[in-house]
Amino acid sequence: MPPFPKKKALVYFSRKITPDSVVKIFEKVKSGVKGKIGFKVHFGETNNITALKPSLPEKLVKKLNATLIETNVLYVSKRRYTKSHIKLAKDKGWTYAPIHILDSDGQLELPVNFKHFSKIRVGKGIKKYDSLVIFSHFKGHTSAGFGGAIKNVSMGLASIGGKMKMHASDVPRINNPDKCIKCKKYVKACPADAITIGPLKIDKKKCIGCGSCIGVCPLELFKVPWSSTKKNIFHERLVEYAKGMVDYKPMVFINVLKNITPACDCKRTPQKPFTADIGILASTDILAIDKASFDLVNKKHGCKDCFKKFTGVSPKVQFIYGEKIKIGTTKYKLVDIDQK
Repeated sequence: MPPFPKKKALVYFSRKITPDSVVKIFEKVKSGVKGKIGFKVHFGETNNITALKPSLPEKLVKKLNATLIETNVLYVSKRRYTKSHIKLAKDKGWTYAPIHILDSDGQLELPVNFKHFSKIRVGKGIKKYDSLVIFSHFKGHTSAGFGGAIKNVSMGLASIGGKMKMHASDVPRINNPDKCIKCKKYVKACPADAITIGPLKIDKKKCIGCGSCIGVCPLELFKVPWSSTKKNIFHERLVEYAKGMVDYKPMVFINVLKNITPACDCKRTPQKPFTADIGILASTDILAIDKASFDLVNKKHGCKDCFKKFTGVSPKVQFIYGEKIKIGTTKYKLVDIDQK
């Protein structure tokens, strides 16, 4: 477990958003990055044009001889399934390093002791790496307010079952059960034997919230109950998952403040940034880097909480709760590496 900082965390900053500046800023935080390295990225959804381009981290990934790591998503898309997820990534240009979808190896449960969780579910493949570089596109998110390092670790490294536990406080919702063709694929996929047909229903007492049924139904009748969790609870769950993973593996964090859009890179339609590009940040403190990123975006846009303005959700709970469970500190010193 990393020591909880008693003083301001160092957050390094460069206005230059180039492959060379990515390498340069990494040098400031590289001391804990050793052994087999997983480089956590987000490949971006189909038709998303504002996700980070693969050329930006390419030089650093090659320098580290790292593997690009991700997990499959909870909702149904090409990124739900390992084979199509990897193909999408390669089609977008992520071809210069191996790609490992961590939950293609199965699910790993890590014991924790938090308010919301006694265990967290992550992609089992994380065990293969000695240290991680968390490379995050800092932008808005309709549920979390913003998506930065915390979300890239928590949601980004969680298995599908872990994502379901963070997002939902109920079993999957069934849309149009009368349209069921009784293929029984979801019955076979359910590890808890919680689904029956005639009529189609889920036994809430048996359901373990793994989300398997959502991905196997050919008619997509099973849906994520997105609105079943209050926003503040969702924020706390995100932070708890991130804390569990930060304690499990050594990590450093790089946030890129470019193409800052209201919604995240999971959105499958083009978006427009709501403010100008700012730069790149790096830190060994996950909470400090997200707080510094949040402050810089607000300053650039001339707003106290521009993410609340554009998403309707304030992310400040993440900072308050993050300090409470000692994932890091919101007190930071911004070090401008462009200044000589």
